[in-house]
Amino acid sequence: MPSTVDLAAHPLTAWQGPLGLPDFTRIGDGDFSPVFDEALKAHEAEIEAIAGNTGTPTIENTLASLELAGEALDHVSSIFWCRAGAHTNEAIQALERDISPKMSRHYSAISMNERLFARIDDLYQRREALKLDAETLRVLEKTWKNFVRSGARLDAEGKKRLASINEELSSLGTNFGQNVLADERDWALFLDDADLAGLPEFLKSSMAEAAEMRGQKGRYAVTLSRSIYEPFSTFSERRDLRETAFRAFIMRGQNGGATDNTDVVRDMLRLRAEKAKLLGYASYAALKLDDTMAKAPEAVHALLDPVWEKAVEKAASDQAELQRLAAEAGSNEKFAAWDWRFYQEKLRAEKFAFDEAELKPYLQLDRIIDACFDVATRLFGISFEEKKGIATWHPDSRVFVVKNADGSERGLFLADYFARPSKRSGAWMSALKSGYKLGDGSKPVIYNIMNFAKPPAGEAALLSVDEAKTLFHEFGHALHGMLTDVTWPSVAGTSVSRDFVELPSQLYEHWLTVPAVLEKHALHVKTGKPMPKALVDKMLAARTFGAGFATVEFTASALVDMAYHARPDAPDQPLRFEGETLEKLNMPDTIAMRHRTPHFGHIFAGDGYSAGYYSYMWSEVLDADAFAAFEETGDPFNPALAERLRKNIYAAGGSKDPEELYTAFRGKMPSPEAMMAKRGLV
Repeated sequence: MPSTVDLAAHPLTAWQGPLGLPDFTRIGDGDFSPVFDEALKAHEAEIEAIAGNTGTPTIENTLASLELAGEALDHVSSIFWCRAGAHTNEAIQALERDISPKMSRHYSAISMNERLFARIDDLYQRREALKLDAETLRVLEKTWKNFVRSGARLDAEGKKRLASINEELSSLGTNFGQNVLADERDWALFLDDADLAGLPEFLKSSMAEAAEMRGQKGRYAVTLSRSIYEPFSTFSERRDLRETAFRAFIMRGQNGGATDNTDVVRDMLRLRAEKAKLLGYASYAALKLDDTMAKAPEAVHALLDPVWEKAVEKAASDQAELQRLAAEAGSNEKFAAWDWRFYQEKLRAEKFAFDEAELKPYLQLDRIIDACFDVATRLFGISFEEKKGIATWHPDSRVFVVKNADGSERGLFLADYFARPSKRSGAWMSALKSGYKLGDGSKPVIYNIMNFAKPPAGEAALLSVDEAKTLFHEFGHALHGMLTDVTWPSVAGTSVSRDFVELPSQLYEHWLTVPAVLEKHALHVKTGKPMPKALVDKMLAARTFGAGFATVEFTASALVDMAYHARPDAPDQPLRFEGETLEKLNMPDTIAMRHRTPHFGHIFAGDGYSAGYYSYMWSEVLDADAFAAFEETGDPFNPALAERLRKNIYAAGGSKDPEELYTAFRGKMPSPEAMMAKRGLV
């Protein structure tokens, strides 16, 4: 029976909405499944045509054709995965469970297609004689290596087993993410006026909005969104409620029943170890690190281990001060993990004479968005124009046209800032379309997703300093996608090695606290006056405050990730292994990992950061050194340096080796000292 789906006309694959976006008003949940099926068939046919070509392989008829194949599948996929993360429901989740293994089977079949690999291999063996430009050569080499790492050289039995492993891992990753989302969605601690001692007005407003969203108008909800959980833990004078919230937060994904991730993690680690062995690697970490700057687990430990020692030492001295404050406040309870943020905030007030609540009125969401745009204009010459009334996946999402300095259109930027039960937690950047020049070319359509607490109607959304940094961080990723200036799709934007991808994002955070940026954009929500210099000075002086706590939180997660994946086998009881690993590290019992295993989405809700969570700190070594380059000139917007930054970091994508790109910008590779100093650990 012929398909009723016309890929050339369907709104999921033929984007005919405003500004070249999909027409979201014509897309229903029931549309995805038949379009996926048809798009998969179309891509299979394109792959068969390339593999079955009897002519001599050329860059055009093989490599370029492979890169440009599957446009319809790319289109429907990008919309679907955006919905699955940012605005899901039972229908989307059911389809996610169905489509994840289908997509895995599809891409396994491509990477194990013997005739297709033979054509790629033919080009690879002749690569020197082909006299390719540097970017094309890099794409060919990466493509060949990806085929090999995906099982192209395995025998028939090995290919079959690897495809099965990949399919199982895909399903398990989907289950993991949905389980965490369910635990976050279904837990809330509803409070009344009598329970709010110590809470600032901005937090009460957000909690009231969260309660109303959950059908409890007139009450206040503590949720497991960081934008509510962390300030509640910081300000609530009710120790019993802080403990309740803390325990719920760290137990996401480990509550028994249908949403428990214990067995999911065990099975994923076992399958990953088997996959690595099948492909000839000593461990899954060795497989994942093969194509990174770090190259091997030993290099990761050479970075993390010294940082860990300094962080634990700093946390111990900080805890002694926090216990002093607790004793002075009359507490005779044993100092616990749910006390840390509360007393750390009091210590900040004592040392620097200000608290987080004093800063927040100056950090309005809309003004921090303007600050992100303003910095991009000053550094790179691009500008942003909001277009109202354009339908996207949710009414909260906003659409901006991105323009070059000459006024020509560069692409689109979409942003969805507020938390809701239908959105997974965290913050991320992704693309509906990447930017590249191959074939007819493509302009980037990039989006950012956040989870800030939504204010009541008519009130401004206020951010913490950490949330403002998150906004700058994800916008840095977005710039990496928007400024891309490459020919080949597979090296566009953020398609770089995992431990280089965080450089553009973490580097961009530095401009938030440039005094000129704060003076212009950090304006009081009621008076409109800029943040007083005295308060700016205190905030800047306190930048490394709490470094012990924050670094222990992060580094513990990175070390546990590496411990899971650097061994040749998998632990039978991962959660016991987590505990044993932390015990060997002398993890303070008053600090929890930033991401405990059962909700560690970075490494288990898919494969993105598995054996790669360290990369945030690896990139931090680069970003501290990169911003120091601007500081050395005395001008945070130095035009010559900004142009080198644009050309070699933000625009270059994965078109060259990351060390080559960084050295072209900075003249040398950095050492970890600048990062350690930035964190206040030296």
